[in-house]
Amino acid sequence: MPATLRLLSTLAVMGGMRALCAAWEADGGMAVESDFSPTVALLERLRGGEVADIAILTAQGIDDLIGEGVMRPNSRTDIARSFVGIAVKAGAPKPEIHTVDAFKAALLAARSVCYSRIGASGIYFAGLIERLGIAEAVNARATVASTGFTAERLVSGEADLAVQQISELMVVPGIEVIGGLPNEVQTVAVFSAGLLTASPQAEAAAMFARFLASAEAVPVLRRTGLEPA
Repeated sequence: MPATLRLLSTLAVMGGMRALCAAWEADGGMAVESDFSPTVALLERLRGGEVADIAILTAQGIDDLIGEGVMRPNSRTDIARSFVGIAVKAGAPKPEIHTVDAFKAALLAARSVCYSRIGASGIYFAGLIERLGIAEAVNARATVASTGFTAERLVSGEADLAVQQISELMVVPGIEVIGGLPNEVQTVAVFSAGLLTASPQAEAAAMFARFLASAEAVPVLRRTGLEPA
């Protein structure tokens, strides 16, 4: 049997998964080879026949792939919940964002807001600013990231506010997360593991999925900006 599990994982949980893979391996678990990309890109790759043992995507993405036969029936294991947040460069002023009015004012006052249009958080944010009636003003100065982490644009000086899953913001050094979106407009994403139908290592992959959802994983999830599912 191969000595390595191949994991495809959404970027949103990269910080937590790296730490949990290391803990799993240190405790005698099979080595894990991890590949991180946005959920949309991973869905395309898996539908295209890419080989892996286990994948971590949005819960809906896992359900869709189970329905398409790409993943094993009843193999979805919910791992973590994630919230969308706002970050600034370390040491920069932190605007008030805890009410909807304050949040709108902070976005409109920013020199540039960075968000991604291919990740779940960016797609949600694009719709949110439309609903709030400020899309035209924000997008006129927005920095739209096609890949990677939006907070990187804070460090480079391209933007002074970054929007993404809090867990993704926290991966980038040199930034500070100032909080989540106001409760009235917050959204919760559930990230889940699923087992690939074509994997020859279903038993080992299932054990790894159970570890990711175990009580042992909870402190790591919280430390990296996630909440247990």
